[in-house]
Amino acid sequence: MALSQMLGRALEYCYHRDRRLITLVITVMLSFLIFKTIPRAQKKKQSPVPVSVNYFPSRLCNKTCGFCFHVDKTSYILPEEEAKRGLKRLVEAGMKKLNIAGGEPFLYPEFIGHLCQYVKEDLHLESVSLVTNGSKVTERWLRKYGKFVDIIAVSCDSFNEQTNIEIGRGTGDNVQQLRRIKTWCQQYGIKFKMNTVVCSLNWQEDLSALIQELAPFRWKVFQVLLVGGENDEKSTTTGRGKLFDKFHITDEQFESFCRRHKHVGDLFIPEPNNVMAKSYLLLDEYMRFLDKGNGVEKTSESILDVPVEKALSQVEWDVESFEKRGGIYDWKRKLPEPGSGGNCGTTKPELDW
Repeated sequence: MALSQMLGRALEYCYHRDRRLITLVITVMLSFLIFKTIPRAQKKKQSPVPVSVNYFPSRLCNKTCGFCFHVDKTSYILPEEEAKRGLKRLVEAGMKKLNIAGGEPFLYPEFIGHLCQYVKEDLHLESVSLVTNGSKVTERWLRKYGKFVDIIAVSCDSFNEQTNIEIGRGTGDNVQQLRRIKTWCQQYGIKFKMNTVVCSLNWQEDLSALIQELAPFRWKVFQVLLVGGENDEKSTTTGRGKLFDKFHITDEQFESFCRRHKHVGDLFIPEPNNVMAKSYLLLDEYMRFLDKGNGVEKTSESILDVPVEKALSQVEWDVESFEKRGGIYDWKRKLPEPGSGGNCGTTKPELDW
């Protein structure tokens, strides 16, 4: 009896011990599964929001800048209603600022005007900006559509006409047109901005005096950027973009240009290649997101065909770099100057978020 009791106790001990081990194993496994599941849920919730989108409705341009990274590979432009459908999807996905570039957007003045009016009046978008070479901007257009525009950015790489001709921007009327646009922006309550691409032809120039005279609220200064399939040697059959080597500069040359101009103050915003890469959310003429960050262009599916979130997942957009380069700022329009006759509607001095 004593032996059987001892054996029974031994079996009972093993049973209880195994049960505790089984319970421990199950607990560990459940904890592991929960640990693996929570980050996935968090990651899904933190999908990038397309806060600021750069839309290129057309690649066509009336200039021939040799370093252009968005050349005229097609002449396509969406029907207006399709473009509006895509913009509505972007706003529903969280877009707060739309930047319309090109190409030259003012080659399609009514199309662009209708889009600006739509996103402001119907979609109540916070900010609309336009990037232009300035040659096609008119006061008549601003009188009609200026109240729907917060910012106009004019591209200007040099105040030397011969340099502009070599780059592909020459008109003979560069500075005068800049002054006109600056005056119109003041009149119609639009913020005036300037963009400059620093390349081998202008990196030694000093633009300080005229920049200070024109006094843009922001002066973006970009290091010329190589993008495969756009401005490399196999870009187009038209000759545009084939001479990138002619325009390339070193990081040291870009830094030299920046040192020469940093005294102009907070309006000066330099962007070397490593800052530009992957920090801009780009949308092409088919409303596909573009990824130009690794020197080779990639495209997503069109947001007209798939949800914005899915299209975003198909390209790399570095939200942290976007924020670090100052991608979020006071991008709303200002009141027109007293007595100017401009009509800007309402404005808010602060961002809502």
